[in-house]
Amino acid sequence: MRLLQIIREKSYEKGEITLTSGRKSHFYVDGKQTTLDSEGGYLVGKLFHEMITRSKIPVEAVGGPTLGADPIVTAISIVSYLEGVPIPAFIIRKEPKKHGKVLWIEGDNNLRPGTKVAVVEDVVTTGGSILRAIEITEAQGFRVVQVLALVDREEGGRENLAKKGYTLESIFTKRDIV
Repeated sequence: MRLLQIIREKSYEKGEITLTSGRKSHFYVDGKQTTLDSEGGYLVGKLFHEMITRSKIPVEAVGGPTLGADPIVTAISIVSYLEGVPIPAFIIRKEPKKHGKVLWIEGDNNLRPGTKVAVVEDVVTTGGSILRAIEITEAQGFRVVQVLALVDREEGGRENLAKKGYTLESIFTKRDIV
């Protein structure tokens, strides 16, 4: 699969690294290197769009935590428009804006209370970042019906999401890449 080849070429690195979770790892996957590539971004948007259209509950918007999800949600939204069924994108801030409307979510004008959304992330390790994004999204009045990742590092994220009632769907897992 071409996307896997791009991830291995652009996003996968061997070497000792400290992850966001604080854990040490012998490899790193920087999803942004793939999602910011024109071909990689398009393929990611296309595959996620296919996953969203297969959802049992119709998804009305797609968002995720900045910075990893920014290019992904944009790609999905553009692909959805090209496919004739536009899905707006939104971005979840790490902290609320300090001025103006003090927003947690950018793109909120395209959403209404109760909007059914998919939350995406580039790489999930323990699930802490995506769980925080889900919490913020739901606190803002939106309903998370699908949780997606480009790569599941298979280090507890899927299980931690399941404990909170969410099912993680990923395009790839650590086993696919390493």
